[in-house]
Amino acid sequence: MSMSGDAQQAVDLFLNYLRAEKWASPHTLNAYHRDLSRLQAFCIKQAVKEWQYLQVAHVRQYVSSRHKDGIGSKSIQRELAAIRSFYRFLLKKQLVEQNPASGVQAPKATKKLPKTMDVDQVAGILDVTPDCVLEIRDLAIFELFYSSGLRLSELVMLDISHVGLAEGVISVLHGKGGKQRQVPVGAKAIAAIKQWLACRPDCGSRALFVSVRGARLGQRSVQSRLERWCIKNGLVEHIHPHMLRHSFASHLLESSQDIRAVQELLGHADVSTTQIYTHLDFQHLAAVYDKAHPRARRSDAD
Repeated sequence: MSMSGDAQQAVDLFLNYLRAEKWASPHTLNAYHRDLSRLQAFCIKQAVKEWQYLQVAHVRQYVSSRHKDGIGSKSIQRELAAIRSFYRFLLKKQLVEQNPASGVQAPKATKKLPKTMDVDQVAGILDVTPDCVLEIRDLAIFELFYSSGLRLSELVMLDISHVGLAEGVISVLHGKGGKQRQVPVGAKAIAAIKQWLACRPDCGSRALFVSVRGARLGQRSVQSRLERWCIKNGLVEHIHPHMLRHSFASHLLESSQDIRAVQELLGHADVSTTQIYTHLDFQHLAAVYDKAHPRARRSDAD
Protein backbone atom coordinates (compact mmCIF):
# COMPACT_ATOMS: atom_id res chain seq x y z
CA MET A 1 0.00 0.00 0.00
CA SER A 2 1.16 3.55 -0.70
CA MET A 3 -0.12 7.09 -0.89
CA SER A 4 -1.76 8.17 -4.13
CA GLY A 5 0.14 9.50 -7.10
CA ASP A 6 -1.44 12.90 -6.50
CA ALA A 7 -0.01 12.94 -2.97
CA GLN A 8 3.50 12.28 -4.27
CA GLN A 9 3.03 14.86 -7.03
CA ALA A 10 2.09 17.45 -4.36
CA VAL A 11 5.40 16.81 -2.57
CA ASP A 12 7.33 17.17 -5.83
CA LEU A 13 5.50 20.44 -6.61
CA PHE A 14 6.35 21.77 -3.15
CA LEU A 15 10.04 20.91 -3.47
CA ASN A 16 10.17 22.50 -6.93
CA TYR A 17 8.49 25.60 -5.48
CA LEU A 18 11.15 25.81 -2.76
CA ARG A 19 13.91 25.38 -5.33
CA ALA A 20 12.63 27.75 -8.03
CA GLU A 21 10.78 30.46 -6.11
CA LYS A 22 12.31 30.40 -2.64
CA TRP A 23 15.87 29.70 -3.79
CA ALA A 24 16.24 27.04 -1.11
CA SER A 25 19.70 25.55 -0.69
CA PRO A 26 20.38 21.86 -1.49
CA HIS A 27 20.78 21.26 2.26
CA THR A 28 17.32 22.74 2.97
CA LEU A 29 15.73 20.80 0.12
CA ASN A 30 17.23 17.53 1.37
CA ALA A 31 15.96 18.24 4.90
CA TYR A 32 12.40 18.93 3.65
CA HIS A 33 12.52 15.83 1.46
CA ARG A 34 13.58 13.63 4.40
CA ASP A 35 10.94 15.11 6.72
CA LEU A 36 8.11 14.67 4.24
CA SER A 37 9.26 11.16 3.32
CA ARG A 38 9.02 10.20 7.00
CA LEU A 39 5.54 11.70 7.15
CA GLN A 40 4.55 9.77 4.03
CA ALA A 41 5.76 6.53 5.59
CA PHE A 42 3.67 7.31 8.67
CA CYS A 43 0.61 8.07 6.50
CA ILE A 44 0.96 4.72 4.74
CA LYS A 45 0.91 2.91 8.12
CA GLN A 46 -2.18 4.91 9.11
CA ALA A 47 -3.91 4.21 5.74
CA VAL A 48 -3.97 7.92 4.91
CA LYS A 49 -3.87 8.01 1.08
CA GLU A 50 -4.36 11.74 0.45
CA TRP A 51 -2.96 14.82 2.21
CA GLN A 52 -6.44 16.24 2.82
CA TYR A 53 -7.24 13.24 5.03
CA LEU A 54 -4.40 13.89 7.49
CA GLN A 55 -5.93 15.16 10.75
CA VAL A 56 -4.58 16.94 13.83
CA ALA A 57 -4.81 13.67 15.77
CA HIS A 58 -2.59 12.00 13.14
CA VAL A 59 0.07 14.71 13.46
CA ARG A 60 0.02 14.45 17.27
CA GLN A 61 0.41 10.68 16.95
CA TYR A 62 3.31 11.20 14.53
CA VAL A 63 5.04 13.59 16.98
CA SER A 64 4.50 11.09 19.81
CA SER A 65 6.04 8.27 17.76
CA ARG A 66 9.09 10.40 16.92
CA HIS A 67 9.49 11.30 20.60
CA LYS A 68 9.29 7.63 21.61
CA ASP A 69 12.01 6.87 19.05
CA GLY A 70 14.31 9.18 21.01
CA ILE A 71 14.21 12.12 18.60
CA GLY A 72 15.02 15.39 20.37
CA SER A 73 12.62 18.28 20.82
CA LYS A 74 14.52 20.59 18.45
CA SER A 75 14.50 17.99 15.66
CA ILE A 76 10.77 17.42 16.10
CA GLN A 77 10.19 21.20 16.05
CA ARG A 78 12.05 21.36 12.74
CA GLU A 79 9.97 18.51 11.30
CA LEU A 80 6.74 20.21 12.39
CA ALA A 81 7.93 23.44 10.76
CA ALA A 82 8.46 21.53 7.50
CA ILE A 83 4.98 19.98 7.69
CA ARG A 84 3.36 23.36 8.41
CA SER A 85 5.22 24.92 5.49
CA PHE A 86 4.13 22.09 3.19
CA TYR A 87 0.49 22.47 4.20
CA ARG A 88 0.61 26.25 3.76
CA PHE A 89 1.67 25.52 0.18
CA LEU A 90 -1.17 22.99 -0.24
CA LEU A 91 -3.69 25.50 1.13
CA LYS A 92 -2.43 28.13 -1.29
CA LYS A 93 -2.92 25.64 -4.14
CA GLN A 94 -6.37 24.74 -2.73
CA LEU A 95 -5.39 21.08 -2.47
CA VAL A 96 -6.40 20.83 1.22
CA GLU A 97 -8.84 22.66 3.49
CA GLN A 98 -6.83 22.80 6.74
CA ASN A 99 -3.30 22.70 8.15
CA PRO A 100 -3.35 19.81 10.64
CA ALA A 101 0.07 20.75 12.06
CA SER A 102 -0.74 24.38 12.86
CA GLY A 103 -1.64 23.80 16.53
CA VAL A 104 0.66 20.90 17.31
CA GLN A 105 3.73 21.50 19.47
CA ALA A 106 6.85 19.41 20.03
CA PRO A 107 7.46 18.01 23.53
CA LYS A 108 9.35 20.45 25.73
CA ALA A 109 13.07 19.84 25.91
CA THR A 110 14.33 18.79 29.32
CA LYS A 111 16.60 21.39 30.86
CA LYS A 112 20.13 20.21 31.48
CA LEU A 113 21.45 21.03 34.91
CA PRO A 114 24.37 23.45 34.72
CA LYS A 115 27.69 22.02 35.79
CA THR A 116 29.12 23.61 38.93
CA MET A 117 32.21 23.34 41.11
CA ASP A 118 32.26 22.82 44.84
CA VAL A 119 33.86 25.38 47.16
CA ASP A 120 37.18 23.49 47.29
CA GLN A 121 37.43 23.38 43.49
CA VAL A 122 36.79 27.12 43.29
CA ALA A 123 39.47 27.70 45.91
CA GLY A 124 41.85 25.62 43.79
CA ILE A 125 41.42 28.16 40.99
CA LEU A 126 41.38 31.37 43.01
CA ASP A 127 43.78 30.73 45.90
CA VAL A 128 46.80 31.00 43.61
CA THR A 129 49.58 33.60 43.53
CA PRO A 130 49.92 35.15 40.04
CA ASP A 131 53.39 35.14 38.46
CA CYS A 132 53.07 38.08 36.04
CA VAL A 133 50.92 41.06 35.04
CA LEU A 134 48.70 38.96 32.76
CA GLU A 135 48.07 36.46 35.55
CA ILE A 136 47.19 39.34 37.90
CA ARG A 137 44.60 40.38 35.30
CA ASP A 138 43.37 36.82 34.88
CA LEU A 139 42.94 36.30 38.61
CA ALA A 140 40.92 39.53 38.82
CA ILE A 141 38.68 38.21 36.01
CA PHE A 142 38.11 34.85 37.68
CA GLU A 143 37.48 36.41 41.10
CA LEU A 144 34.92 38.73 39.54
CA PHE A 145 33.11 35.87 37.79
CA TYR A 146 32.71 34.00 41.07
CA SER A 147 32.12 37.10 43.20
CA SER A 148 29.35 38.65 41.12
CA GLY A 149 28.02 35.91 38.84
CA LEU A 150 28.58 37.84 35.64
CA ARG A 151 28.02 36.41 32.18
CA LEU A 152 31.11 36.24 29.98
CA SER A 153 29.60 38.79 27.58
CA GLU A 154 28.92 41.16 30.48
CA LEU A 155 32.41 40.88 31.93
CA VAL A 156 34.29 41.70 28.74
CA MET A 157 32.11 44.80 28.20
CA LEU A 158 32.97 46.31 31.59
CA ASP A 159 34.68 49.70 31.58
CA ILE A 160 36.78 51.03 34.45
CA SER A 161 34.05 53.60 35.11
CA HIS A 162 31.53 50.79 35.74
CA VAL A 163 33.44 49.63 38.82
CA GLY A 164 32.79 51.27 42.19
CA LEU A 165 35.56 49.83 44.35
CA ALA A 166 34.80 52.06 47.33
CA GLU A 167 31.12 51.11 47.27
CA GLY A 168 31.81 47.48 46.36
CA VAL A 169 29.46 47.45 43.34
CA ILE A 170 29.64 47.00 39.60
CA SER A 171 27.20 48.48 37.10
CA VAL A 172 26.36 45.97 34.38
CA LEU A 173 25.26 48.10 31.44
CA HIS A 174 25.35 45.40 28.77
CA GLY A 175 23.17 42.68 30.27
CA LYS A 176 21.17 40.12 28.32
CA GLY A 177 18.34 41.76 26.40
CA GLY A 178 19.88 45.18 26.96
CA LYS A 179 18.94 45.13 30.65
CA GLN A 180 21.08 46.93 33.22
CA ARG A 181 21.68 46.03 36.86
CA GLN A 182 24.02 46.64 39.77
CA VAL A 183 25.75 43.75 41.51
CA PRO A 184 27.87 43.65 44.67
CA VAL A 185 31.56 42.76 44.51
CA GLY A 186 33.21 40.75 47.28
CA ALA A 187 36.35 41.78 49.16
CA LYS A 188 38.56 39.20 47.42
CA ALA A 189 37.48 40.39 43.98
CA ILE A 190 37.93 44.06 44.95
CA ALA A 191 41.48 43.34 46.13
CA ALA A 192 42.25 41.45 42.89
CA ILE A 193 40.85 44.28 40.73
CA LYS A 194 42.86 46.89 42.67
CA GLN A 195 46.01 44.84 42.11
CA TRP A 196 45.23 44.65 38.37
CA LEU A 197 44.51 48.38 38.06
CA ALA A 198 47.83 49.15 39.76
CA CYS A 199 49.73 47.44 36.94
CA ARG A 200 47.26 47.77 34.05
CA PRO A 201 48.92 49.25 30.92
CA ASP A 202 48.13 52.93 30.35
CA CYS A 203 46.70 52.37 26.87
CA GLY A 204 43.90 54.93 26.63
CA SER A 205 41.20 52.24 26.54
CA ARG A 206 38.10 52.52 28.71
CA ALA A 207 37.93 48.73 29.07
CA LEU A 208 38.52 47.26 32.50
CA PHE A 209 40.29 44.21 31.10
CA VAL A 210 42.69 44.72 28.19
CA SER A 211 45.12 42.58 26.23
CA VAL A 212 48.88 43.00 25.94
CA ARG A 213 48.27 45.38 23.02
CA GLY A 214 45.85 47.47 25.07
CA ALA A 215 42.67 46.31 23.28
CA ARG A 216 39.52 45.22 25.09
CA LEU A 217 39.84 41.55 25.97
CA GLY A 218 37.52 39.31 23.92
CA GLN A 219 35.40 36.40 25.09
CA ARG A 220 37.54 33.77 23.40
CA SER A 221 40.68 35.18 25.03
CA VAL A 222 39.08 34.89 28.48
CA GLN A 223 38.09 31.29 27.77
CA SER A 224 41.57 30.33 26.60
CA ARG A 225 43.23 32.09 29.57
CA LEU A 226 41.01 30.15 31.99
CA GLU A 227 41.91 26.89 30.24
CA ARG A 228 45.60 27.77 30.48
CA TRP A 229 45.21 28.77 34.15
CA CYS A 230 43.57 25.46 35.04
CA ILE A 231 46.21 23.39 33.25
CA LYS A 232 49.00 25.31 34.99
CA ASN A 233 47.41 24.76 38.40
CA GLY A 234 46.79 21.05 37.89
CA LEU A 235 43.03 21.04 37.33
CA VAL A 236 42.28 18.10 35.05
CA GLU A 237 38.57 18.90 34.61
CA HIS A 238 37.63 21.28 31.82
CA ILE A 239 36.45 24.54 33.40
CA HIS A 240 34.74 27.29 31.43
CA PRO A 241 33.75 30.83 32.56
CA HIS A 242 30.06 30.02 32.95
CA MET A 243 30.92 27.32 35.48
CA LEU A 244 32.11 30.10 37.79
CA ARG A 245 28.78 31.92 37.26
CA HIS A 246 26.85 28.68 37.91
CA SER A 247 28.93 28.00 41.02
CA PHE A 248 28.26 31.54 42.27
CA ALA A 249 24.51 30.96 41.90
CA SER A 250 24.49 27.49 43.45
CA HIS A 251 26.67 28.41 46.45
CA LEU A 252 24.72 31.62 47.12
CA LEU A 253 21.37 29.85 46.92
CA GLU A 254 22.62 27.10 49.21
CA SER A 255 23.62 29.64 51.86
CA SER A 256 20.75 32.11 51.56
CA GLN A 257 17.76 30.09 50.24
CA ASP A 258 16.64 33.41 48.70
CA ILE A 259 15.84 32.58 45.08
CA ARG A 260 14.49 36.06 44.27
CA ALA A 261 17.75 37.70 45.36
CA VAL A 262 19.80 35.24 43.30
CA GLN A 263 17.50 35.94 40.32
CA GLU A 264 18.24 39.67 40.60
CA LEU A 265 21.99 39.13 40.96
CA LEU A 266 22.13 36.85 37.91
CA GLY A 267 20.00 39.19 35.81
CA HIS A 268 17.39 36.53 34.99
CA ALA A 269 14.20 37.98 33.53
CA ASP A 270 12.15 35.02 34.80
CA VAL A 271 12.56 33.26 38.14
CA SER A 272 11.93 29.92 36.39
CA THR A 273 15.41 30.25 34.88
CA THR A 274 16.89 30.62 38.36
CA GLN A 275 14.89 27.69 39.72
CA ILE A 276 17.16 25.23 37.93
CA TYR A 277 19.70 25.87 40.70
CA THR A 278 17.24 24.58 43.30
CA HIS A 279 17.65 21.10 41.75
CA LEU A 280 21.40 21.30 42.26
CA ASP A 281 20.83 22.10 45.92
CA PHE A 282 18.48 19.21 46.71
CA GLN A 283 20.98 17.26 48.80
CA HIS A 284 21.62 20.32 50.96
CA LEU A 285 17.88 20.92 51.39
CA ALA A 286 17.33 17.26 52.30
CA ALA A 287 20.05 17.48 54.97
CA VAL A 288 18.44 20.64 56.43
CA TYR A 289 15.06 18.89 56.45
CA ASP A 290 16.39 15.79 58.19
CA LYS A 291 18.05 17.94 60.84
CA ALA A 292 15.25 20.46 61.43
CA HIS A 293 11.88 18.77 60.88
CA PRO A 294 10.46 17.23 64.09
CA ARG A 295 9.09 14.19 62.25
CA ALA A 296 11.92 13.73 59.76
CA ARG A 297 14.32 11.74 61.92
CA ARG A 298 13.94 8.02 62.18
CA SER A 299 14.00 6.45 65.62
CA ASP A 300 16.82 4.07 66.55
CA ALA A 301 14.31 1.22 66.49
CA ASP A 302 13.51 1.74 62.79
